[in-house]
Amino acid sequence: MNILITDSVDPLLLKLLDSNNLVYECNLSDSENTILKQIHKFQGIIVRNRLKIDSRFLKKAKNLKFIARYGSGMESIDTQSAKELNIKCFNVAEGNSNSVGEHALGMLICLFHNINQSATQLKGFIWEREINRGIELEGKTIGIIGYGNTGSSLSKKIGNFGCRILAYDKYKSGFGKENIEECRIETIYKECDIISLHIPLNTETKYLIDTKFIKKMDKPFYLINTSRGGIVSNTDLINGLKTKKILGACLDVIENENPKFSEINVDKDFKYLLNCKNVIITPHIAGLSNESNKKLSILLVNKILELK
Repeated sequence: MNILITDSVDPLLLKLLDSNNLVYECNLSDSENTILKQIHKFQGIIVRNRLKIDSRFLKKAKNLKFIARYGSGMESIDTQSAKELNIKCFNVAEGNSNSVGEHALGMLICLFHNINQSATQLKGFIWEREINRGIELEGKTIGIIGYGNTGSSLSKKIGNFGCRILAYDKYKSGFGKENIEECRIETIYKECDIISLHIPLNTETKYLIDTKFIKKMDKPFYLINTSRGGIVSNTDLINGLKTKKILGACLDVIENENPKFSEINVDKDFKYLLNCKNVIITPHIAGLSNESNKKLSILLVNKILELK
């Protein structure tokens, strides 16, 4: 089996491939057109975000047996076309779920207790206590939308803070246990103080959080998004913040992410969010930890071996 790796991966992945006699080639820089001319040589491909695996790409991949996503999001892969061509697609979302759960909780605590703001003020020799008075998680109701790997990870962690945890998953049931209340989306609208998103980006979830959703919420609420930026409409999020229907937001992902942004070319909505005191934004790092990289590598190689 000959495997193409198109993005940077943890060295452990390469060691595991070697130890299992799996042949691979790393191509981290060639253009998509160049790779298209070579893809027929490979039976497997390991990807992150650099390439878009669409029907055009798949038609050139005459011998491809599997597409492995080193991470979780599958939105850059045309899984339906792959299925029709009998190409298996899989990810290793369970590998970074603990990191995502910790990150989501960490951002929320930072927001509630003004940790970022007060730390920044102190660096400017400003000692302010009263304006940085915090909010406690205890007694709040959090609604987790999507109870997969990351949603369940957050629920386990936040359960020790005295929160009521409601969880809604359109495609899963029977997961309610102990302090996790499985519920309908209407209950989320009615009772939650905090909403945390743990769903993939697809045609069904694009702009799930929009003006319509925000209006359905009975109470002003806080929003956490560690999934994909396109699930939340920036414009509607900003309107929600301006009207105070959204009290604050913790965003590890954002619509129209651009790693090469600068003060000159930054999108106006993104700039507004960056300047909001009640918004914390991190650069899509929730799933990135030293430990998660190792887990991703081990899980991915095990799944490849199961195909043999």
